[in-house]
Amino acid sequence: MKHLNTDIAIIGAGTAGMSAYRTVKASGLACLLIEGGPYGTTCARVGCMPSKLLIAAAEAAHHARHTAEFGVHVQGEVQVNGREVMSRVRRERDRFVGFVLEAVQGFDPADRLLGSARFLSNTELQVGNHTRVTASRIIIATGSSPVIPPMYQGLGDRLVVNDDVFNWEKLPESVLVVGPGVIGMELGQALSRLGVRVQLVGRSPSVGGIADPRVLESALAAFHNELSLAPCAEVHSVEKQTHGVRVCFTPKGGARREETYEYVLMAVGRSPNLDSLELANTSAHFNDREKPVFDTGTLQIKDTPIFLAGDVNGQMPLLHEAADDGRFAALNAVHYPQVEAFKRRAPVSVVFTDPQLMWVGRRFNQLDPAETVVGEASFANQGRARVILKNKGLLRVYADRCSGQFLGAEMAGPAAEHLAHLLAWSHQQKLTIRQMLAMPFYHPVIEEGLRTALRDADGQVCCDPADPSVGG
Repeated sequence: MKHLNTDIAIIGAGTAGMSAYRTVKASGLACLLIEGGPYGTTCARVGCMPSKLLIAAAEAAHHARHTAEFGVHVQGEVQVNGREVMSRVRRERDRFVGFVLEAVQGFDPADRLLGSARFLSNTELQVGNHTRVTASRIIIATGSSPVIPPMYQGLGDRLVVNDDVFNWEKLPESVLVVGPGVIGMELGQALSRLGVRVQLVGRSPSVGGIADPRVLESALAAFHNELSLAPCAEVHSVEKQTHGVRVCFTPKGGARREETYEYVLMAVGRSPNLDSLELANTSAHFNDREKPVFDTGTLQIKDTPIFLAGDVNGQMPLLHEAADDGRFAALNAVHYPQVEAFKRRAPVSVVFTDPQLMWVGRRFNQLDPAETVVGEASFANQGRARVILKNKGLLRVYADRCSGQFLGAEMAGPAAEHLAHLLAWSHQQKLTIRQMLAMPFYHPVIEEGLRTALRDADGQVCCDPADPSVGG
Protein backbone atom coordinates (compact mmCIF):
# COMPACT_ATOMS: atom_id res chain seq x y z
CA MET A 1 0.00 0.00 0.00
CA LYS A 2 1.39 3.37 -1.05
CA HIS A 3 1.04 6.37 1.31
CA LEU A 4 0.94 9.95 0.02
CA ASN A 5 0.86 13.21 1.95
CA THR A 6 -0.34 16.48 0.46
CA ASP A 7 -1.74 19.84 1.51
CA ILE A 8 -4.99 19.60 -0.47
CA ALA A 9 -6.62 16.61 -2.16
CA ILE A 10 -9.23 17.15 -4.86
CA ILE A 11 -11.62 14.31 -5.68
CA GLY A 12 -12.84 14.64 -9.26
CA ALA A 13 -11.10 16.06 -12.34
CA GLY A 14 -14.06 17.70 -14.08
CA THR A 15 -14.64 21.42 -14.54
CA ALA A 16 -14.73 22.21 -10.80
CA GLY A 17 -11.83 19.91 -9.97
CA MET A 18 -9.58 21.29 -12.71
CA SER A 19 -10.39 24.86 -11.64
CA ALA A 20 -9.61 23.99 -8.03
CA TYR A 21 -6.33 22.31 -9.00
CA ARG A 22 -5.09 25.35 -10.93
CA THR A 23 -5.99 27.65 -8.05
CA VAL A 24 -4.22 25.50 -5.45
CA LYS A 25 -1.10 25.17 -7.58
CA ALA A 26 -1.01 28.94 -8.10
CA SER A 27 -0.94 29.33 -4.31
CA GLY A 28 2.22 27.24 -4.04
CA LEU A 29 0.67 24.45 -1.94
CA ALA A 30 0.98 20.76 -2.75
CA CYS A 31 -2.05 19.17 -4.37
CA LEU A 32 -3.34 15.78 -5.55
CA LEU A 33 -6.05 15.49 -8.23
CA ILE A 34 -7.87 12.17 -7.83
CA GLU A 35 -10.10 10.77 -10.60
CA GLY A 36 -12.10 7.56 -10.43
CA GLY A 37 -13.31 7.52 -14.04
CA PRO A 38 -12.26 8.74 -17.48
CA TYR A 39 -10.88 12.25 -17.77
CA GLY A 40 -13.08 14.76 -19.58
CA THR A 41 -15.67 17.14 -18.19
CA THR A 42 -19.43 16.52 -18.15
CA CYS A 43 -19.80 19.50 -20.49
CA ALA A 44 -17.43 18.16 -23.13
CA ARG A 45 -18.22 14.47 -22.87
CA VAL A 46 -21.99 14.20 -22.27
CA GLY A 47 -23.40 17.70 -21.74
CA CYS A 48 -23.14 21.16 -23.28
CA MET A 49 -21.08 20.43 -26.38
CA PRO A 50 -22.52 17.16 -27.76
CA SER A 51 -26.06 18.37 -27.09
CA LYS A 52 -25.40 21.54 -29.10
CA LEU A 53 -23.99 19.43 -31.93
CA LEU A 54 -27.23 17.43 -32.04
CA ILE A 55 -29.29 20.63 -31.83
CA ALA A 56 -27.30 22.18 -34.69
CA ALA A 57 -28.12 19.22 -36.94
CA ALA A 58 -31.79 19.45 -35.91
CA GLU A 59 -31.88 23.18 -36.71
CA ALA A 60 -30.39 22.53 -40.15
CA ALA A 61 -33.13 19.97 -40.91
CA HIS A 62 -35.86 22.24 -39.55
CA HIS A 63 -34.69 25.26 -41.56
CA ALA A 64 -34.49 23.18 -44.74
CA ARG A 65 -38.12 22.14 -44.27
CA HIS A 66 -39.36 25.70 -43.63
CA THR A 67 -38.05 27.83 -46.48
CA ALA A 68 -41.25 28.19 -48.52
CA GLU A 69 -42.50 31.22 -46.54
CA PHE A 70 -39.42 33.10 -47.74
CA GLY A 71 -40.21 32.15 -51.33
CA VAL A 72 -37.35 29.65 -51.35
CA HIS A 73 -38.47 26.16 -52.36
CA VAL A 74 -36.46 23.02 -51.67
CA GLN A 75 -37.37 20.31 -54.17
CA GLY A 76 -38.20 16.92 -52.69
CA GLU A 77 -38.23 15.71 -49.11
CA VAL A 78 -35.44 16.66 -46.73
CA GLN A 79 -33.43 13.53 -45.97
CA VAL A 80 -31.84 13.05 -42.54
CA ASN A 81 -29.07 10.45 -42.46
CA GLY A 82 -29.03 9.43 -38.82
CA ARG A 83 -25.67 7.68 -39.06
CA GLU A 84 -24.04 10.78 -40.53
CA VAL A 85 -25.67 13.00 -37.89
CA MET A 86 -24.42 10.87 -35.02
CA SER A 87 -21.00 10.39 -36.63
CA ARG A 88 -20.47 14.16 -36.59
CA VAL A 89 -21.80 14.44 -33.04
CA ARG A 90 -19.36 11.79 -31.79
CA ARG A 91 -16.45 13.06 -33.88
CA GLU A 92 -16.76 16.67 -32.73
CA ARG A 93 -17.56 15.55 -29.16
CA ASP A 94 -14.30 13.58 -29.09
CA ARG A 95 -12.47 16.65 -30.37
CA PHE A 96 -13.79 18.76 -27.48
CA VAL A 97 -12.96 16.01 -25.00
CA GLY A 98 -9.48 15.90 -26.50
CA PHE A 99 -8.91 19.52 -25.54
CA VAL A 100 -9.79 18.67 -21.94
CA LEU A 101 -7.48 15.65 -21.96
CA GLU A 102 -4.65 17.82 -23.25
CA ALA A 103 -5.21 20.21 -20.36
CA VAL A 104 -5.14 17.39 -17.81
CA GLN A 105 -2.02 15.89 -19.38
CA GLY A 106 -0.40 19.27 -18.86
CA PHE A 107 -0.76 18.89 -15.09
CA ASP A 108 2.23 17.54 -13.16
CA PRO A 109 2.04 13.70 -13.44
CA ALA A 110 3.01 13.47 -9.77
CA ASP A 111 -0.20 15.35 -8.92
CA ARG A 112 -2.53 12.97 -10.78
CA LEU A 113 -3.90 9.86 -9.08
CA LEU A 114 -6.34 7.41 -10.66
CA GLY A 115 -8.80 5.47 -8.52
CA SER A 116 -12.08 5.75 -6.62
CA ALA A 117 -11.70 7.62 -3.35
CA ARG A 118 -13.48 7.09 -0.05
CA PHE A 119 -13.07 8.83 3.29
CA LEU A 120 -11.42 7.16 6.24
CA SER A 121 -11.55 10.35 8.31
CA ASN A 122 -11.70 14.12 7.81
CA THR A 123 -8.16 14.10 6.43
CA GLU A 124 -7.59 10.57 5.14
CA LEU A 125 -8.66 8.95 1.89
CA GLN A 126 -8.40 5.43 0.56
CA VAL A 127 -7.93 5.49 -3.23
CA GLY A 128 -8.70 2.17 -4.89
CA ASN A 129 -6.88 -0.63 -3.14
CA HIS A 130 -3.46 0.84 -3.80
CA THR A 131 -3.00 4.25 -2.12
CA ARG A 132 -3.78 5.98 1.16
CA VAL A 133 -3.78 9.78 1.01
CA THR A 134 -3.42 12.17 3.94
CA ALA A 135 -4.44 15.77 3.23
CA SER A 136 -5.08 18.58 5.68
CA ARG A 137 -8.10 19.66 3.60
CA ILE A 138 -10.12 18.01 0.83
CA ILE A 139 -12.28 19.29 -2.02
CA ILE A 140 -15.05 17.07 -3.35
CA ALA A 141 -15.78 17.76 -7.03
CA THR A 142 -17.31 14.44 -8.11
CA GLY A 143 -20.19 15.87 -10.14
CA SER A 144 -23.64 14.33 -10.46
CA SER A 145 -25.47 11.48 -12.20
CA PRO A 146 -28.94 11.14 -13.75
CA VAL A 147 -31.73 10.13 -11.38
CA ILE A 148 -33.59 6.92 -12.35
CA PRO A 149 -36.99 6.57 -10.60
CA PRO A 150 -37.79 3.02 -9.37
CA MET A 151 -40.53 2.50 -11.98
CA TYR A 152 -37.96 2.63 -14.79
CA GLN A 153 -35.07 0.70 -13.27
CA GLY A 154 -36.01 -2.64 -14.85
CA LEU A 155 -35.89 -1.43 -18.45
CA GLY A 156 -32.29 -2.48 -19.02
CA ASP A 157 -30.78 -1.32 -22.32
CA ARG A 158 -34.10 0.27 -23.33
CA LEU A 159 -33.54 2.98 -20.71
CA VAL A 160 -31.05 5.69 -21.71
CA VAL A 161 -29.76 8.95 -20.26
CA ASN A 162 -28.09 11.85 -22.05
CA ASP A 163 -24.70 10.13 -21.65
CA ASP A 164 -25.95 7.24 -23.82
CA VAL A 165 -27.55 9.38 -26.53
CA PHE A 166 -24.22 10.78 -27.67
CA ASN A 167 -22.80 7.30 -28.21
CA TRP A 168 -25.60 6.25 -30.57
CA GLU A 169 -24.36 5.25 -34.02
CA LYS A 170 -27.74 5.94 -35.60
CA LEU A 171 -30.98 7.65 -34.67
CA PRO A 172 -33.77 5.51 -33.21
CA GLU A 173 -37.29 5.34 -34.59
CA SER A 174 -38.98 6.56 -31.40
CA VAL A 175 -38.18 7.86 -27.90
CA LEU A 176 -40.24 8.65 -24.81
CA VAL A 177 -38.56 11.55 -22.99
CA VAL A 178 -39.38 11.64 -19.28
CA GLY A 179 -38.80 15.09 -17.80
CA PRO A 180 -39.28 18.31 -19.85
CA GLY A 181 -36.52 20.17 -18.05
CA VAL A 182 -33.43 21.62 -19.72
CA ILE A 183 -31.98 18.29 -20.91
CA GLY A 184 -35.33 16.75 -21.81
CA MET A 185 -36.54 19.74 -23.83
CA GLU A 186 -33.27 20.24 -25.69
CA LEU A 187 -32.81 16.60 -26.65
CA GLY A 188 -36.52 15.93 -27.18
CA GLN A 189 -36.99 18.75 -29.66
CA ALA A 190 -33.70 17.99 -31.44
CA LEU A 191 -34.58 14.31 -31.90
CA SER A 192 -38.07 15.23 -33.11
CA ARG A 193 -36.69 17.63 -35.72
CA LEU A 194 -34.35 14.89 -36.91
CA GLY A 195 -37.31 12.63 -37.64
CA VAL A 196 -37.54 10.61 -34.44
CA ARG A 197 -41.07 10.04 -33.09
CA VAL A 198 -40.87 11.76 -29.69
CA GLN A 199 -43.26 12.01 -26.76
CA LEU A 200 -42.30 14.23 -23.81
CA VAL A 201 -43.96 13.70 -20.44
CA GLY A 202 -43.52 15.41 -17.08
CA ARG A 203 -45.16 15.73 -13.69
CA SER A 204 -45.29 19.53 -13.34
CA PRO A 205 -46.65 22.26 -15.62
CA SER A 206 -43.24 23.88 -16.14
CA VAL A 207 -40.86 23.24 -19.03
CA GLY A 208 -37.19 24.18 -19.19
CA GLY A 209 -37.26 25.59 -15.66
CA ILE A 210 -39.44 28.61 -16.54
CA ALA A 211 -41.23 30.02 -13.47
CA ASP A 212 -43.11 33.03 -14.92
CA PRO A 213 -46.61 31.79 -15.86
CA ARG A 214 -47.01 34.15 -18.83
CA VAL A 215 -43.62 33.25 -20.28
CA LEU A 216 -44.43 29.59 -19.71
CA GLU A 217 -47.75 29.99 -21.52
CA SER A 218 -46.01 31.49 -24.55
CA ALA A 219 -43.36 28.76 -24.54
CA LEU A 220 -45.94 25.97 -24.35
CA ALA A 221 -47.93 27.49 -27.20
CA ALA A 222 -44.83 27.42 -29.40
CA PHE A 223 -43.73 23.93 -28.40
CA HIS A 224 -47.19 22.40 -28.82
CA ASN A 225 -47.13 23.48 -32.48
CA GLU A 226 -44.42 20.93 -33.23
CA LEU A 227 -43.96 18.60 -30.25
CA SER A 228 -46.09 15.96 -28.58
CA LEU A 229 -45.66 17.42 -25.10
CA ALA A 230 -47.55 16.49 -21.94
CA PRO A 231 -45.98 18.44 -19.02
CA CYS A 232 -48.59 17.23 -16.50
CA ALA A 233 -48.97 13.53 -17.19
CA GLU A 234 -49.36 10.42 -15.08
CA VAL A 235 -47.30 7.45 -16.21
CA HIS A 236 -49.14 4.34 -15.05
CA SER A 237 -46.77 1.61 -16.21
CA VAL A 238 -43.71 0.85 -18.32
CA GLU A 239 -43.02 -2.64 -19.64
CA LYS A 240 -39.87 -3.78 -21.42
CA GLN A 241 -40.52 -5.64 -24.64
CA THR A 242 -38.24 -7.29 -27.20
CA HIS A 243 -37.76 -4.19 -29.31
CA GLY A 244 -38.89 -1.38 -27.06
CA VAL A 245 -40.92 -0.27 -24.07
CA ARG A 246 -44.70 -0.33 -23.75
CA VAL A 247 -45.83 2.77 -21.88
CA CYS A 248 -49.24 3.56 -20.43
CA PHE A 249 -49.83 7.20 -19.50
CA THR A 250 -52.55 9.83 -19.22
CA PRO A 251 -51.89 13.48 -20.19
CA LYS A 252 -53.63 16.05 -18.00
CA GLY A 253 -57.16 16.48 -19.27
CA GLY A 254 -56.63 13.81 -21.93
CA ALA A 255 -57.45 10.18 -22.53
CA ARG A 256 -55.36 7.27 -21.32
CA ARG A 257 -52.80 6.19 -23.93
CA GLU A 258 -50.72 3.07 -24.53
CA GLU A 259 -47.80 3.31 -26.94
CA THR A 260 -44.49 1.58 -27.61
CA TYR A 261 -41.19 3.44 -27.93
CA GLU A 262 -37.79 2.12 -28.91
CA TYR A 263 -36.16 3.86 -25.95
CA VAL A 264 -37.07 5.75 -22.78
CA LEU A 265 -34.80 8.76 -22.25
CA MET A 266 -34.69 9.68 -18.56
CA ALA A 267 -34.21 13.39 -17.84
CA VAL A 268 -35.92 14.03 -14.49
CA GLY A 269 -32.86 15.49 -12.79
CA ARG A 270 -29.43 14.66 -11.45
CA SER A 271 -28.17 13.55 -8.05
CA PRO A 272 -24.81 14.44 -6.43
CA ASN A 273 -22.16 11.71 -6.66
CA LEU A 274 -21.62 11.28 -2.93
CA ASP A 275 -22.79 7.80 -1.99
CA SER A 276 -19.50 5.96 -2.60
CA LEU A 277 -17.40 8.49 -0.67
CA GLU A 278 -18.34 7.16 2.78
CA LEU A 279 -18.65 10.62 4.30
CA ALA A 280 -20.11 8.97 7.39
CA ASN A 281 -16.50 8.34 8.38
CA THR A 282 -16.00 12.09 8.75
CA SER A 283 -17.46 14.55 11.25
CA ALA A 284 -19.92 15.87 8.64
CA HIS A 285 -23.53 16.55 9.64
CA PHE A 286 -26.31 15.28 7.37
CA ASN A 287 -29.73 16.67 6.50
CA ASP A 288 -32.99 14.74 6.23
CA ARG A 289 -32.06 13.73 2.67
CA GLU A 290 -28.81 12.23 3.97
CA LYS A 291 -26.71 14.88 2.22
CA PRO A 292 -23.87 16.67 4.05
CA VAL A 293 -24.75 20.06 5.51
CA PHE A 294 -22.56 22.77 3.98
CA ASP A 295 -22.37 26.55 3.78
CA THR A 296 -23.49 27.68 0.32
CA GLY A 297 -21.30 30.78 0.58
CA THR A 298 -18.01 29.19 1.64
CA LEU A 299 -18.76 25.68 0.26
CA GLN A 300 -17.39 24.18 3.50
CA ILE A 301 -19.03 21.08 4.94
CA LYS A 302 -19.96 22.02 8.50
CA ASP A 303 -17.30 21.27 11.13
CA THR A 304 -14.86 19.75 8.62
CA PRO A 305 -11.92 20.80 6.40
CA ILE A 306 -13.91 19.45 3.44
CA PHE A 307 -15.45 21.54 0.62
CA LEU A 308 -18.08 20.79 -2.05
CA ALA A 309 -17.50 22.27 -5.51
CA GLY A 310 -19.51 22.04 -8.72
CA ASP A 311 -22.54 19.89 -9.54
CA VAL A 312 -21.96 17.75 -6.46
CA ASN A 313 -23.27 20.53 -4.22
CA GLY A 314 -26.58 20.71 -6.12
CA GLN A 315 -26.66 24.51 -6.32
CA MET A 316 -26.27 25.64 -9.95
CA PRO A 317 -25.34 22.76 -12.28
CA LEU A 318 -23.79 24.97 -14.95
CA LEU A 319 -20.25 24.98 -16.33
CA HIS A 320 -19.36 28.55 -15.38
CA GLU A 321 -20.74 28.04 -11.88
CA ALA A 322 -18.71 24.82 -11.50
CA ALA A 323 -15.55 26.65 -12.53
CA ASP A 324 -16.28 29.41 -10.00
CA ASP A 325 -17.02 26.82 -7.32
CA GLY A 326 -13.68 25.13 -7.92
CA ARG A 327 -11.83 28.41 -7.52
CA PHE A 328 -13.83 29.48 -4.45
CA ALA A 329 -13.43 26.11 -2.72
CA ALA A 330 -9.71 26.07 -3.49
CA LEU A 331 -9.12 29.58 -2.12
CA ASN A 332 -10.93 28.66 1.09
CA ALA A 333 -9.03 25.39 1.33
CA VAL A 334 -5.74 27.25 0.82
CA HIS A 335 -6.55 29.70 3.64
CA TYR A 336 -8.33 27.20 5.91
CA PRO A 337 -9.34 27.57 8.72
CA GLN A 338 -9.94 31.18 7.64
CA VAL A 339 -12.78 30.91 5.12
CA GLU A 340 -15.08 33.48 3.56
CA ALA A 341 -18.22 33.63 1.45
CA PHE A 342 -17.46 34.69 -2.11
CA LYS A 343 -19.50 37.07 -4.20
CA ARG A 344 -21.12 35.22 -7.08
CA ARG A 345 -21.84 36.37 -10.59
CA ALA A 346 -25.38 37.27 -11.61
CA PRO A 347 -27.41 34.06 -12.03
CA VAL A 348 -28.12 33.20 -15.67
CA SER A 349 -29.47 30.13 -17.44
CA VAL A 350 -30.23 29.38 -21.10
CA VAL A 351 -32.13 26.50 -22.72
CA PHE A 352 -31.20 25.96 -26.39
CA THR A 353 -34.63 25.03 -27.66
CA ASP A 354 -36.63 26.88 -30.31
CA PRO A 355 -37.87 29.23 -29.01
CA GLN A 356 -34.92 29.54 -26.69
CA LEU A 357 -35.63 29.92 -22.97
CA MET A 358 -33.68 31.95 -20.44
CA TRP A 359 -33.82 33.47 -17.00
CA VAL A 360 -31.55 36.01 -15.31
CA GLY A 361 -31.27 37.29 -11.73
CA ARG A 362 -34.34 36.79 -9.59
CA ARG A 363 -37.04 34.60 -11.04
CA PHE A 364 -40.75 35.32 -11.00
CA ASN A 365 -41.42 33.07 -8.00
CA GLN A 366 -38.72 34.85 -5.98
CA LEU A 367 -40.25 38.32 -6.28
CA ASP A 368 -42.48 40.30 -3.93
CA PRO A 369 -45.41 41.44 -6.15
CA ALA A 370 -46.03 44.47 -3.94
CA GLU A 371 -42.49 45.75 -4.51
CA THR A 372 -41.99 44.74 -8.14
CA VAL A 373 -43.02 46.10 -11.54
CA VAL A 374 -43.06 43.87 -14.62
CA GLY A 375 -42.33 45.01 -18.17
CA GLU A 376 -43.42 42.80 -21.03
CA ALA A 377 -42.71 42.43 -24.77
CA SER A 378 -44.25 39.92 -27.16
CA PHE A 379 -42.23 38.79 -30.16
CA ALA A 380 -45.32 37.96 -32.23
CA ASN A 381 -45.08 41.29 -34.09
CA GLN A 382 -41.56 42.38 -33.21
CA GLY A 383 -39.90 43.68 -36.37
CA ARG A 384 -36.72 41.62 -36.66
CA ALA A 385 -38.42 38.51 -35.28
CA ARG A 386 -41.02 38.68 -38.09
CA VAL A 387 -38.33 39.30 -40.71
CA ILE A 388 -36.56 36.03 -39.78
CA LEU A 389 -39.81 34.14 -39.01
CA LYS A 390 -38.89 33.69 -35.36
CA ASN A 391 -41.88 35.72 -34.16
CA LYS A 392 -42.99 33.74 -31.15
CA GLY A 393 -42.45 34.01 -27.44
CA LEU A 394 -42.50 36.58 -24.64
CA LEU A 395 -39.98 38.54 -22.56
CA ARG A 396 -40.75 39.77 -19.04
CA VAL A 397 -38.36 42.00 -17.09
CA TYR A 398 -38.64 42.71 -13.35
CA ALA A 399 -37.64 45.90 -11.51
CA ASP A 400 -37.92 47.37 -8.04
CA ARG A 401 -41.07 49.49 -7.91
CA CYS A 402 -39.44 52.39 -6.06
CA SER A 403 -35.84 52.55 -7.29
CA GLY A 404 -36.25 51.06 -10.75
CA GLN A 405 -33.30 48.71 -10.18
CA PHE A 406 -33.35 45.76 -12.59
CA LEU A 407 -34.04 42.56 -10.65
CA GLY A 408 -34.31 39.83 -13.26
CA ALA A 409 -36.04 38.49 -16.34
CA GLU A 410 -37.53 35.39 -17.93
CA MET A 411 -38.01 34.79 -21.63
CA ALA A 412 -39.10 32.43 -24.36
CA GLY A 413 -38.15 33.71 -27.78
CA PRO A 414 -35.50 34.38 -30.43
CA ALA A 415 -31.87 35.10 -29.51
CA ALA A 416 -32.56 34.50 -25.82
CA GLU A 417 -28.99 33.27 -25.34
CA HIS A 418 -27.70 36.73 -26.31
CA LEU A 419 -30.31 38.79 -24.44
CA ALA A 420 -29.56 36.68 -21.37
CA HIS A 421 -25.97 37.91 -21.41
CA LEU A 422 -26.92 41.57 -21.81
CA LEU A 423 -29.36 41.26 -18.93
CA ALA A 424 -26.97 39.31 -16.72
CA TRP A 425 -24.32 41.99 -17.19
CA SER A 426 -26.91 44.66 -16.35
CA HIS A 427 -27.99 42.75 -13.25
CA GLN A 428 -24.42 42.31 -12.05
CA GLN A 429 -23.77 46.04 -12.53
CA LYS A 430 -26.94 46.79 -10.52
CA LEU A 431 -28.30 49.03 -13.27
CA THR A 432 -31.71 50.64 -13.13
CA ILE A 433 -34.25 50.25 -15.90
CA ARG A 434 -33.63 53.87 -16.89
CA GLN A 435 -29.87 53.34 -17.11
CA MET A 436 -30.45 50.33 -19.34
CA LEU A 437 -32.74 52.37 -21.58
CA ALA A 438 -29.98 54.96 -21.94
CA MET A 439 -27.82 52.33 -23.70
CA PRO A 440 -27.72 52.24 -27.55
CA PHE A 441 -30.22 50.08 -29.43
CA TYR A 442 -29.64 49.46 -33.12
CA HIS A 443 -32.43 48.96 -35.69
CA PRO A 444 -33.79 46.51 -36.68
CA VAL A 445 -32.64 43.98 -34.07
CA ILE A 446 -34.19 41.55 -31.60
CA GLU A 447 -32.86 43.78 -28.79
CA GLU A 448 -35.57 46.30 -29.65
CA GLY A 449 -37.95 43.83 -28.04
CA LEU A 450 -35.94 44.21 -24.85
CA ARG A 451 -36.27 47.99 -25.13
CA THR A 452 -40.06 47.60 -25.38
CA ALA A 453 -40.13 45.56 -22.17
CA LEU A 454 -37.85 48.02 -20.39
CA ARG A 455 -40.05 50.96 -21.40
CA ASP A 456 -43.10 49.09 -20.14
CA ALA A 457 -41.41 48.56 -16.76
CA ASP A 458 -40.09 52.13 -16.60
CA GLY A 459 -43.60 53.52 -16.97
CA GLN A 460 -44.59 51.75 -13.73
CA VAL A 461 -41.59 52.77 -11.58
CA CYS A 462 -42.47 55.23 -8.82
CA CYS A 463 -39.14 57.09 -8.64
CA ASP A 464 -38.75 60.78 -9.43
CA PRO A 465 -37.24 61.08 -12.94
CA ALA A 466 -35.21 64.07 -11.76
CA ASP A 467 -33.63 62.11 -8.93
CA PRO A 468 -29.97 61.54 -9.96
CA SER A 469 -29.75 58.52 -7.64
CA VAL A 470 -31.77 56.42 -10.06
CA GLY A 471 -29.50 57.10 -13.04
CA GLY A 472 -30.37 58.57 -16.42
